[in-house]
Amino acid sequence: MADIENSLNEVMSIDGAICTSLVDYTSGMVLGEKGAGVDMELAAAGNSQVVKAKLETMRSLGIEGNIEDILITLDDQYHIIRPMASQKGLFLYIVLNKAKSNLALARRKVQNIEESLEV
Repeated sequence: MADIENSLNEVMSIDGAICTSLVDYTSGMVLGEKGAGVDMELAAAGNSQVVKAKLETMRSLGIEGNIEDILITLDDQYHIIRPMASQKGLFLYIVLNKAKSNLALARRKVQNIEESLEV
């Protein structure tokens, strides 16, 4: 099991990583962050609303199960939101440079990191 600091360092080792954070989406607060280039406090609050809205929509539609990840694709960036299966109410957030990253490998590595993260 890895702690927050080591897990975020591992996320930052992903090709194209710009910044990352661990977020409590119930409050919108950042529990840890690495990197630069994005206001992580603002991103945490906004992406917490994205996760809450998706969960509410799933409930309204009667869709059971969990969110594996949410991908937001911008012109030059990928934003991955990965809710933690073992720690309800938390998600890993990573911003990647689109030109320097491999999305499939990044998603897989974020999954592995999320599964080993202990808060």
